[in-house]
Amino acid sequence: MHPAKSVIYFTTASGAGYGLMVWLAVMGAFGFIPADRTFGIVGFGLAFFLIISGLLSSTGHLGRPERAWRALSQWRSSWLSREGVAAILTFGPTGIYALSWVVQGQNGGPVGMIGLAGGGMSLITVYFTSMIYASLKAIPAWSNRWTSLGYLSMALMSGALIMLALQAGFGLGHMAVMIKASVALLALAGVLKLAYWRALQSDPARSTAESATGLGQFGNVHMIESPHGEDNYLLKEMGYKIARKHANKLRRIALVTGFILPMAMVAAIMVLGLPYVVVLSFLALISAGVGLVVERWLFFAEAKHVVTLYYGNRNV
Repeated sequence: MHPAKSVIYFTTASGAGYGLMVWLAVMGAFGFIPADRTFGIVGFGLAFFLIISGLLSSTGHLGRPERAWRALSQWRSSWLSREGVAAILTFGPTGIYALSWVVQGQNGGPVGMIGLAGGGMSLITVYFTSMIYASLKAIPAWSNRWTSLGYLSMALMSGALIMLALQAGFGLGHMAVMIKASVALLALAGVLKLAYWRALQSDPARSTAESATGLGQFGNVHMIESPHGEDNYLLKEMGYKIARKHANKLRRIALVTGFILPMAMVAAIMVLGLPYVVVLSFLALISAGVGLVVERWLFFAEAKHVVTLYYGNRNV
């Protein structure tokens, strides 16, 4: 599919924002971080900015963005609607938790439980976002178990890296928790991404030109001429093509910059000590951000819709 910039930003930014919200809840509720006002303003401000800007950017790919609110009414059958409803509901506990942290200087006890509820709802929202794509059986590259697992792991991973960079910048303690969590999540997300790519290459095609036309009983099906004289919406939007050699190169870039380099930088903090934590944590965050954007671009670019079988693709 055509990788729209608005959707790429939405899936990376909102995932990182929700991931950061989860770690703010966990680290605050369990007493790893004091309810410092300045840290709270910066941390929650960044989380809400990433979430809100990501959600707003998602409407840029709609034909009539002003009607986006109508999608909320279809929550019984639409994952997009469920995501929108969950995103709105999540602002309740996360907003209360942020205000209690910044205004009252509290992030533990009953307030911490509210924060953990907001963190849980953040993960639910990310899951609903992933299901928008995983539920599309007409796009086999998305309709698999790896899609949701990848979304959740990368949201927690990017949120952990932001949290670590903030802790380092503010000189807060208990950074060992976030260092270990970041390394573990980087490794997990990288393995899941490799498993996803392997599935794309090894899983048998669900549909072929023969099954799509129903003519397989007569032998192989070949297209005599294109159904259209020029590219149309289906081909531009659903039939985006990327050369295999370019896809492999971009996969290596995404894997190295998104997972391997950040993991090495964060792990180096444990060896080199705290004097290097600020530089290494911010470099790891920047590298992971670049890698995630490349990974997200590939996620859309490599997806083929079954409708392309009618335009010359042999299998999907």
